[in-house]
Amino acid sequence: MIRHAKITDSSVIQKINCEQLGYDYPLTKTQTNMQHLLADPHHLILVAEDAHAGKITGYVHAELYQEIYFDLMLNIMALAVSSDAQHRGIGTALMTAVEEYASEKQITAIRLNSSTSRTGAHQFYAKIGYSFDKTQKRFSKRLPNKLN
Repeated sequence: MIRHAKITDSSVIQKINCEQLGYDYPLTKTQTNMQHLLADPHHLILVAEDAHAGKITGYVHAELYQEIYFDLMLNIMALAVSSDAQHRGIGTALMTAVEEYASEKQITAIRLNSSTSRTGAHQFYAKIGYSFDKTQKRFSKRLPNKLN
């Protein structure tokens, strides 16, 4: 079953992020971020829940993405499925739910970024109809924390 995420899903999502995506982000910060994102209509967070076990097996986070030079899109921020639930169609179901949401909102494109090292993910995205369109480098800069 695919459903909208709830704040009570934070601990499972934090664990999946750590195990599957390598993001060991503290639970308290995950909860704070989830609270903000769930209240923001520009963000969509869906979870896959095993109805029999009552256990969350994966999630997808998408946000509205608007540029000056392109129509409104959805940007997939994260897609992750727990290791014990992979290869059972959960990732496909989550992405299908995002695509259905986009269609309802008359959004005509979905984009995502995937690290060059995640070759299994690349095969999955190609299998469900996504195409690779460019190579780029991501730059970032850590800013000093002025609150301390």
